[in-house]
Amino acid sequence: MDFNSTVLVTGGSGFIGSHLVCSLLDYCCSPRSLESVEDRANYTFIRGDVCNSQLRRHSKPRLVSSAPHQSQRFVYVSTDEVYGEGLDQVFDESSPVRPSNPYSTTKAAAEYLVRSYWDKYKFPIIITRSNNIYGPRQYTEKVIPKFLTLLQMNKKCTIQGTRQSRHFLFVDDAINALRLVLEKGIVGEIYNVGTSCEILIMQLAKELVKMVKNVPDSEVNDWLEFVPDRPCVDLRYPISCEKLQQLGWREDVSWTEGIRQTVKWYQDNADFWSDQEPIRSKLEKVTNK
Repeated sequence: MDFNSTVLVTGGSGFIGSHLVCSLLDYCCSPRSLESVEDRANYTFIRGDVCNSQLRRHSKPRLVSSAPHQSQRFVYVSTDEVYGEGLDQVFDESSPVRPSNPYSTTKAAAEYLVRSYWDKYKFPIIITRSNNIYGPRQYTEKVIPKFLTLLQMNKKCTIQGTRQSRHFLFVDDAINALRLVLEKGIVGEIYNVGTSCEILIMQLAKELVKMVKNVPDSEVNDWLEFVPDRPCVDLRYPISCEKLQQLGWREDVSWTEGIRQTVKWYQDNADFWSDQEPIRSKLEKVTNK
């Protein structure tokens, strides 16, 4: 990819955004996520609301509603949840969109908005739909950092139901996928970013208990607490990513290595989210996303 051009990353101080920024700068939502690159000459952080028209006019390259003809690629990051629940079915990019909750419905609606610019103006959009992404610096409302933080506080992992499973993709592999579609993706297309690593949420909690608390199997269940389930929870979101693999993408980081790196980072950076005090009081109420 030609990095003499300008890349605008919205949400750049967030989990995925900050990893993408660091990757684009060839350097291995908290501003601390970008401390390692804040002094780089080819990086600028613009704090503001992407809905602010003055901000859009100030930012380069401009966003969709400002000057669509100036951009070479506009990648919209969506979610596997737009397909709805898949029990015996694996979704590919041609599968119908059937969102079943407010979050996935808004993501699907945004997809339609983005696609309208392709259909009407041939604005060069690409849409990605990924499985659950995990790794260092993820906000503690998500299930893996949530469980890790609870265990560090000597609290039990709170589990909603016993049947839900999720596919977990390490953040480095997700970033490689985004960089690939930026470089080689076909405009107007959708690409699933999937993983073969599927794990029950209950099993995930047990693995993390063993890693963090180092307890024998006979004591693992002592660190689990089952709480009332939400209504209408989708059990799983299996997707096929053959289309992305045809561009040359492969999942490189195994679950064993990815979760090892993630656990170590949270152990070494226990105070990273300490300025977000309301988080800890809400941890036990957060869903298994």
